[in-house]
Amino acid sequence: MSEIIRIAIQKSGRLSEDSLGLVRECGIQFNNGTGKLKSEAANFPAEFLSLRDDDIPGYVADGVADVGIVGENVLMETDQPVQLVHRLGFSRCRLSLAVPRGDDYRQLSDLNGKRIATSYPRILANFLRENNVQADIHEISGSVEIAPSIGLTDAICDIVSSGSTLMSNGLKEVEVIFRSEAVLVAHPHLSEARRRILDKLVFRIKSVQAARNNKYILLNAPKDAVPHITSILPGMKSPTIVPLAEEGWVSVHSVINENDFWDIIDNLRAAGAQGILVVPIEKMIV
Repeated sequence: MSEIIRIAIQKSGRLSEDSLGLVRECGIQFNNGTGKLKSEAANFPAEFLSLRDDDIPGYVADGVADVGIVGENVLMETDQPVQLVHRLGFSRCRLSLAVPRGDDYRQLSDLNGKRIATSYPRILANFLRENNVQADIHEISGSVEIAPSIGLTDAICDIVSSGSTLMSNGLKEVEVIFRSEAVLVAHPHLSEARRRILDKLVFRIKSVQAARNNKYILLNAPKDAVPHITSILPGMKSPTIVPLAEEGWVSVHSVINENDFWDIIDNLRAAGAQGILVVPIEKMIV
């Protein structure tokens, strides 16, 4: 039987949706019908396990799963001996301290002697210790945001995405203690065959990520403007230049980073570029 890798993915929620979307963008086909806890890919040597997010680092550390996609906050909180292979850039959130809106909070030392509810006692304890704050941590598995309103604690430490949940519970965010995103983790002692499969998976993921962050650009320009335009468009190695039927004109093709998009477009127009066409990239092999 040929080697496969077992990939643990959160069984429900936003991280699950984003993880499955990434896998499909990598060209891996599988059927994860409702209620299925295990499914095998049709065109890649992988098997997918649908698990609770808190359990994924432990399953990977124990070798039940070879690879897992998990929030970095969960990885840090569980402190399992796994290898962080690659940052995935989605499901971003922050772990923050929040207090009732009416509190006169000015600085972190205001939390000395206070009670703080959280589902992340390890991360919170490390943060408080590093900042010389003495507080009483109450570990709660769910509905942390209700703790101050029922008199259980004076503050909370919880995951924040938009902040709407805090507002609806009369709380205000006062300190960000940890920023998290989805990460790919692996068992530290994979066999050589499974390591090669993991390398193929990471290669596909990086290609998808590169495509998301870049755009393919085509433009027409007079030949005498090419040196200036190519200095604006370095491309992956150098821009591709194709002569046009009209004498003295060329078509220039390149790749630009989305973060620099509008600045580059403005500079290209000023340099004499015309007929600028920008298209998305499905995959980018670098």
